[in-house]
Amino acid sequence: MNQTSTPLLELNHLSYHYGKQVAVDSLDLQVAEGSFFGLLGPNGAGKTTSIQCIAGLLSQWSGKMMFRGEPFQPAENVEHRKRIGFVPQDLAIYDDLTAMENLDFFGRLAGLAGAELTAQVDRALELAGLESRAKDRTGAFSGGMKRRLNLAIGQLHQPELLLLDEPTAGVDPQSRAHLFDALTRLNESGMTIVYTTHYMEEAERLCDPIAIMNAGKVIGLGSAKQLAEDVGDPNADLETVFLSLTGRSLRDE
Repeated sequence: MNQTSTPLLELNHLSYHYGKQVAVDSLDLQVAEGSFFGLLGPNGAGKTTSIQCIAGLLSQWSGKMMFRGEPFQPAENVEHRKRIGFVPQDLAIYDDLTAMENLDFFGRLAGLAGAELTAQVDRALELAGLESRAKDRTGAFSGGMKRRLNLAIGQLHQPELLLLDEPTAGVDPQSRAHLFDALTRLNESGMTIVYTTHYMEEAERLCDPIAIMNAGKVIGLGSAKQLAEDVGDPNADLETVFLSLTGRSLRDE
């Protein structure tokens, strides 16, 4: 997807604390419109907290957030929040509803109605590859099917910016491939994507640029090739770069 020179999203000195623990530490970040932006880091690096601040799920952050050059307050402003789509790591679906009922429910929450809602639900079912299971209760779905529905819900209102927090955790190879194809389609249609994952091969395949976080800060930024050059090994794969920048000590949470 071609990118413009103006950032869609800009974070200036974004910080967030859990009590005395610093989760995000004066983070500066720019996300270009049309990009497929990878956000990587070990456990506790601040990835999920940063995404939750952008999505409007956390409000007590400090610093400045800008969207298309204007101040952005997604936690306080509903209209701001509508510009964002969020696909959480923890599934946000109702097992006692069908796939179509889930999409209808979340679509109405996002402000969709009537013919527009119907059209977007149909589009989302096709995107997720769930047309034939639209009237089945999701409690009987496999993990991969639930992940695909989770994505369908997050992008249902066609947001300008789609945030995904480890969207392929625990899915089978077929569903993972389908998710990759769906995300590529969304990005090629003009949707800007911010994507967190612990799978280096996913980021290497999908994302450019890639930001690597550690202890609440960005410590590396660029394409996979640029990051390899930055650590002095142009032939290094992304996992080698990641370990070089963040270290090998365990990050148990």
